[in-house]
Amino acid sequence: MCWSYNRQFKTKYLAAMPANLYGPGDNFDPQKSHVLPALIRKVAEAKALGHKQIPVWGTGKPRRELLFSEDLAEACIFLLNLDETAYSALLDGVPLINIGTGTDVTIRELAEQVCAALGFKGELVFDTTKPDGTPQKLLDVTRMATLGWKPGTTLVDGIKQTYEAARPQLEALTTR
Repeated sequence: MCWSYNRQFKTKYLAAMPANLYGPGDNFDPQKSHVLPALIRKVAEAKALGHKQIPVWGTGKPRRELLFSEDLAEACIFLLNLDETAYSALLDGVPLINIGTGTDVTIRELAEQVCAALGFKGELVFDTTKPDGTPQKLLDVTRMATLGWKPGTTLVDGIKQTYEAARPQLEALTTR
């Protein structure tokens, strides 16, 4: 659509395509959340209720790239502040740019990092009767890196910030 508008109306629209996002204000609903907030909720509940195990869907082998929501905001501001020459170069061809970390982790590694960040010492139990989903979701972020942008939040720090922002909401769920 951006490409068509740019050609037809001489606009300079650029579509920013983010990796899987997470962060403060995320959706922790057990039926509708994405993998990271779902894991944070499961770990927080297990820890609060004294459970020794956490169920995780699938084999744990699929890989996901995750981007902290505030890093996406910073990337968009970075793009908006590019000089005219650099920005116009992004519009050559398809006006689309990937925004992410350029690295991924397995669902198992992600679950282990959530456990570590929240201080849970229990066991992960992978339910292989549940689907794995797409084997890998990883973006090529070469263009953003070439422009000089990279995310400032590590996955571990992002998990901690997301949990801290959601802690009151998650604690309320376990005290009902």
